[in-house]
Amino acid sequence: MEEMEEELKCPVCGSFYREPIILPCSHNLCQACARNILVQTPESESPQSRRASGSGVSDYDYLDLDKMSLYSEADSGYGSYGGFASAPTTPCQKSPNGVRVFPPAMPPPATHLSPALAPVPRNSCITCPQCHRSLILDDRGLRGFPKNRVLEGVIDRYQQSKAAALKCQLCEKAPKEATVMCEQCDVFYCDPCRLRCHPPRGPLAKHRLVPPAQGRVSRRLSPRKVSTCTDHELENHSMYCVQCKMPVCYQCLEEGKHSSHEVKALGAMWKLHKSQLSQALNGLSDRAKEAKEFLVQLRNMVQQIQENSVEFEACLVAQCDALIDALNRRKAQLLARVNKEHEHKLKVVRDQISHCTVKLRQTTGLMEYCLEVIKENDPSGFLQISDALIRRVHLTEDQWGKGTLTPRMTTDFDLSLDNSPLLQSIHQLDFVQMKASSPVPATPILQLEECCTHNNSATLSWKQPPLSTVPAEGYILELDDGNGGQFREVYVGKETMCTVDGLHFNSTYNARIKAFNKTGVSQYSKTLVLQTSEGCSFEPQSAPYSQLVDIKKLLAVAWFAFDPGSAHADIIFSNDNLTVTCSSYDDRVVLGKTGFSKGVHYWELTVDRYDNHPDPAFGVARMDVMKDVMLGKDDKAWAITEGGITKGATIGVLLDLNRKTLTFFINDEQQGPIAFENVEGLFFPAVSLNRNVQVTLHTGLPVPDFYSSRASIA
Repeated sequence: MEEMEEELKCPVCGSFYREPIILPCSHNLCQACARNILVQTPESESPQSRRASGSGVSDYDYLDLDKMSLYSEADSGYGSYGGFASAPTTPCQKSPNGVRVFPPAMPPPATHLSPALAPVPRNSCITCPQCHRSLILDDRGLRGFPKNRVLEGVIDRYQQSKAAALKCQLCEKAPKEATVMCEQCDVFYCDPCRLRCHPPRGPLAKHRLVPPAQGRVSRRLSPRKVSTCTDHELENHSMYCVQCKMPVCYQCLEEGKHSSHEVKALGAMWKLHKSQLSQALNGLSDRAKEAKEFLVQLRNMVQQIQENSVEFEACLVAQCDALIDALNRRKAQLLARVNKEHEHKLKVVRDQISHCTVKLRQTTGLMEYCLEVIKENDPSGFLQISDALIRRVHLTEDQWGKGTLTPRMTTDFDLSLDNSPLLQSIHQLDFVQMKASSPVPATPILQLEECCTHNNSATLSWKQPPLSTVPAEGYILELDDGNGGQFREVYVGKETMCTVDGLHFNSTYNARIKAFNKTGVSQYSKTLVLQTSEGCSFEPQSAPYSQLVDIKKLLAVAWFAFDPGSAHADIIFSNDNLTVTCSSYDDRVVLGKTGFSKGVHYWELTVDRYDNHPDPAFGVARMDVMKDVMLGKDDKAWAITEGGITKGATIGVLLDLNRKTLTFFINDEQQGPIAFENVEGLFFPAVSLNRNVQVTLHTGLPVPDFYSSRASIA
């Protein structure tokens, strides 16, 4: 069970959880640690001020820095509050587990209450140190988060299994080993502390003192607290809301909070989720078993490589010794090559052993933790974490996918020494391959009639010569940088057609192709010159304003749709990939299929559905942007998340790569000055949304009149 220990430690303090609470993102925190990382927000951003102004908010309202901020590459990742110039960005620090945590902006006021009972400052927010999702606390403060009693039970059992000697709880310096426990006081005493603090007289004489081990058992057998509703602390959980995925009490149902939701019996859902977690663990258990067998195979390979290496060296030495003095210098060179191959094979296999060992340890730890969770008898506590555990189990199982359990190196040394040449050929002595080599494939031919460009994408097609008898195992397509620079590989595979996206507009590229097989690579094909579209770009000119107003009518524009290939798996496409929504309550990112690196480009998005105050974000991003967080949360995206967006709104995005600026519009009104400057590189249109939002993309649009005129005059 030692491999499970990391699952039981708080990401903030690095110690075992104490009074853990469950955040809405399914991660856990110690209650004291949660209080330590609270941050006080401006008055106008609090849920209370919003309720007073009549705007509806949920119990856990995301920070306005997620809704109102404009994120840029220079942002710290935390944002700032609009209208509050004095709200500084809080720097992060690292916990013992290496997770970023956010300390409070100022030390908490002195109080004589325990951390669990001390009042929470008004207008407080908390940021999860693992996923960095920020939440504003309501009037209940930390009491609004459910307690993870299942995790407490697992930690208790784990600590009891360590069987460490029980220490006195009253020793001031080095605690001595406890000799008794008082069942009424629930305290362990050593002999000196018992005589000093628990004398056998007065009311204390009636207390029952038992051996420490017996006291530990009595603690373990004490009835566990029943989980109560966070909204109604006197009510126990009795039902389970399927839509909200949380246990609820009878009074919650009476108040109508879940009137339109599907509600099921708590016990039935408890058994169902236990069954689902057990089934998921079965698949993961099979993977773990395969991984153990695979590690045995890798360790055997190490031994086999050692034996083969020794055998090969002995053979090589015997052959070289037969050639007497003339072969001695060449023999040393050959031995060096064998040793290098030997070390290379061992390094590859040992690296794979190390990698698989770490992954197996993590998998085993998760399995043991899940098995301990299944043993819990607290339905509501189990259901609070079961969904997250099921997802983690499936994700871990997928990580043991195809190819993970395949050796990266063979045990054989495919070399043999040819000792037949005469003494005069000794200096030409070298290793030869044991297997007969075949010729390289013929040079492929580009099919010019099928090669074309569209916007900033290029499609190339090729084939093997008709009379070629040597098969090709694959092809390597190379393009230069559009400025006559060096070639770089853009495709390696077996297909004979490839589309390359994200090229520069109005640029000339050189393309070439070559084939390869086990023997080697062919010669390059003839170079093909490709010209991409002009896009929607213009250069500032010195002509009079009257001659430049309609310049945008003379320019080409880019037509594109959303890209299913690079989007998150939860994104749902329709309307020829022009309309998107999401199947998840979490934010998911989708990119446009066309990237821009030059010119001026403008597109619009209309909001078709907007329910329950979601947080859609609109802007641009690089290809490697994170797809499972809100757009702008990393340094790969630049976005707007204005709170004024409603159903039917039109959001315009203007990317001017000539001036290196990004500007936003809502319903044809520019949102403040230029949002971002110094924007350079290759960018793709981007949107992040959840299941409460649906948007439609409109492309092929000219640059707004006032902007094209102003840019031309400039």
